[in-house]
Amino acid sequence: MKVAITGASGFIGRAVAERLRGSGHSVIPVSLRATLNPEVFAGCQAVVHLAGEPVAQRWTAAARQRILNSRVEGTRSLVAALRHQPPAVLVSASAIGYYGSRGDEILTESSPAGSGFLAQVALGWEQEARAAETSGVRVVTPRIGVVLGRGGGALAQMTTPFRLGVGGRLGSGQQWMSWIALDDLVSLIEFAVTNTALRGPVNAVAPNPVTNAGFTRELAAALRRPAIFPVPELALKLLFGDMSQVLLGSQRVLPEAAMRAGFRFRFTEAGEALRQIFAS
Repeated sequence: MKVAITGASGFIGRAVAERLRGSGHSVIPVSLRATLNPEVFAGCQAVVHLAGEPVAQRWTAAARQRILNSRVEGTRSLVAALRHQPPAVLVSASAIGYYGSRGDEILTESSPAGSGFLAQVALGWEQEARAAETSGVRVVTPRIGVVLGRGGGALAQMTTPFRLGVGGRLGSGQQWMSWIALDDLVSLIEFAVTNTALRGPVNAVAPNPVTNAGFTRELAAALRRPAIFPVPELALKLLFGDMSQVLLGSQRVLPEAAMRAGFRFRFTEAGEALRQIFAS
């Protein structure tokens, strides 16, 4: 199968491209920074759309606009180009930010959107991706949680304080964190490409979310470091501004659609995933 990937040079994109090539697929990296030439997608049976401005930055007005535009307008441009060469499937990334911060509420794909900036971004992002359905394209929108893997992503930023011996829970630590091992995310994206029965939103998270306090204990154990320096909520807000919502928000998300479709997670417990990541 010939698969085009946007964001192929990113943390997730590199892993997806490597997996698809390993499975015998032909991978075509596509940049959204230039005007899209529809001919790029000639002969592509699938498109995996992962490009987007990083969320982990201080949310100035300019940064908010970049985050929104890169996802909403970027996806709109992609879908417009695909109308000339429609693939069988578009797997277009979204995020669990769709649900907003919901405390202890259990969230599935049928749960309504929440409020806040990231929910607004995800709503527009998914809406633009779904527009490809009018061209007969099967659209899957994985709502991705916190991705745990070597060499980048959220975990690369989380580990530094722990390695220095000053790690600890964030705020109260009672907020729910929905995570997924990079290996499982890559497998789920490949599953979405090849499983013709899967469509619509799919929560790309492990079956067992964990509180921030629980995750902190598991991370400290995996690194063999203490976790005795909690970071107060006020300090996070001063350091990160509105972006602290990502760290303090609570999202208890379950992967109902993936499991119903027969997907099997390799890592279902955060501690197990972290031990494997840091085993070397």
